[in-house]
Amino acid sequence: MAFNFSGKIVLITGASAGIGTAAALYFAKNGAKLAIAGRKEDNLKSVAVQCEEVSPTKEKVLTLVGDLSKEEDTERTLKETINHFNQIDILVNNAGILVLGNNETLSLESYDLQMNINLRSVFHLTKLAIPHLIKSKGNIVNVSSLSATRGYSEAFAYCMSKAALDQYTRTTALELASHKVRCNAVNPGVIVTDIHRRAGMSEEEYEKFIKHREETHCFGRVGTVDEVASVIAFLASDSASFITGATIPVDGGRQLLCPR
Repeated sequence: MAFNFSGKIVLITGASAGIGTAAALYFAKNGAKLAIAGRKEDNLKSVAVQCEEVSPTKEKVLTLVGDLSKEEDTERTLKETINHFNQIDILVNNAGILVLGNNETLSLESYDLQMNINLRSVFHLTKLAIPHLIKSKGNIVNVSSLSATRGYSEAFAYCMSKAALDQYTRTTALELASHKVRCNAVNPGVIVTDIHRRAGMSEEEYEKFIKHREETHCFGRVGTVDEVASVIAFLASDSASFITGATIPVDGGRQLLCPR
């Protein structure tokens, strides 16, 4: 699908890999001006080059290296975006990690890291961006997960963080509706990215994980980052002008299935 983001300033977090990269490319192809944030400078620079190549007007991309679990990095991310573009129209809160472990094995440090990146940083960056989004009548798209609606014992903190993010999406939509600022979220099923490997899965474990998860999606396969990026772009576009507070599953029908 094609959308017109000409003249729109889009800030995407977690853009150095996975869904964030795919979203950046999708927005770039459709004319947006981008600020992309992430922790890996080399990856960000590579994504920026790719976005500039597919941009109809070859727009230069602003890269912002930092760790959004650190308040000063979050503040700098928003400040540099505004200083560079003088506005922001769309905020895509995509940065997130997966921490594995159950109630007995997960350390408080790992729990705090999970919540700080997946939830606290989203609140902080959104809080900073809201005055600018009100000026531009912009919108927010949060990248949640189907795990927000399902319990997985070995990833309970991740599930908690995404469930809270869904509720944050709804309450923020209510708060900002009078300002004509929309806030929505996507809830992907299992998508092929590096998030599980970064969480500590070996290649063998990941291969078994994907093979099993193919059976838990109605379509008999897991999803791709492009399939999520297109829904993010839709929610951010004028085509979704009457949608706010929505959490949209992008999961190949996984939410329809019950384990047997």
